[in-house]
Amino acid sequence: MIYPNDEFKEPVSSNLDGSIVEKYNNEIRLIEALLFASQRPLQERELQERLPPETPIVELVEYIREIYKDRGINIIKAAGGWAFRTAIDLKGQLRISVSVNRKLSTAAVETMAIIAYHQPVTRGDIEAIRGVAVSRGTLDTLLEVGWIRPRGRRKVPGRPLQWGTTDGFLDHFNLESLNDLPGLEELKAAGLLDRRESLTSLILPDDTFEHEGDEEEQNELFSFSDEVAIENDEI
Repeated sequence: MIYPNDEFKEPVSSNLDGSIVEKYNNEIRLIEALLFASQRPLQERELQERLPPETPIVELVEYIREIYKDRGINIIKAAGGWAFRTAIDLKGQLRISVSVNRKLSTAAVETMAIIAYHQPVTRGDIEAIRGVAVSRGTLDTLLEVGWIRPRGRRKVPGRPLQWGTTDGFLDHFNLESLNDLPGLEELKAAGLLDRRESLTSLILPDDTFEHEGDEEEQNELFSFSDEVAIENDEI
C-alpha cells in the first residue's frame, strides 16, 4: 500500500482542481485509510461520520479511485459503498499456497498405525483390531495426505482391497524404511495410541523395530501440514 502525501498534488484526470485537493488533503488520506482498514464496503454516511461536516465525500472518493485505477488494488463500488479490492485483471495470478496444520482424528491415527505395522491389511483387519467399524472418511483422509495406497486384493472370498503405506509416509516421518518405525512402547509414551487392549495387544512387540529419536520427533509423528491453494477475490 502506498500512503498518500504530496502525491495528491500531482495532476490527474479528476473534477477536483489542485486547490481543492490541497485543501482536503487530510480528508483524502483519512478516507483512504478507512477504506483500507475496513473489512467491508463503507457507505457515504459512514465515512461522513469520521470526517468534518461539508466534506465532499463522493468527489474525494472518486479522486482516490482515479489514483488507484491502474494499480494492483482499486477502489470499487459494492453494497452501496466503496472498498479496496485487488485489480480484476490480476485475479488469475493471485493464487497463493499456505500451510494449514491439521490434526488427525483418533480413528485416523489408530488406522494409520495399524496399516503401518500390519500391512497389507484390509478394512476388515482394521476393524477387527480396533473393535469398531472403519468409516470411509478415515481412509479417505489418509489417502488425501498421501500416506496410504491400495496394495492389491486379498485372495479370499469377496477379494477385499488391501492397504499399505506409501513412500510419502516414509518421507514425511523421515524414515528410510518400515524397519525404522518406533516400537509399541514409544508410541504409547508419545500418546499416539490409546491403551485399549483391543488395539495395543495386536500391535507388533516393542522390540520388533529398532528406533532412536528424541521426544519432539515422537510427538510430531502423526501431525501433518496440508498445502492448499487459496484464490481470494475479496482482498
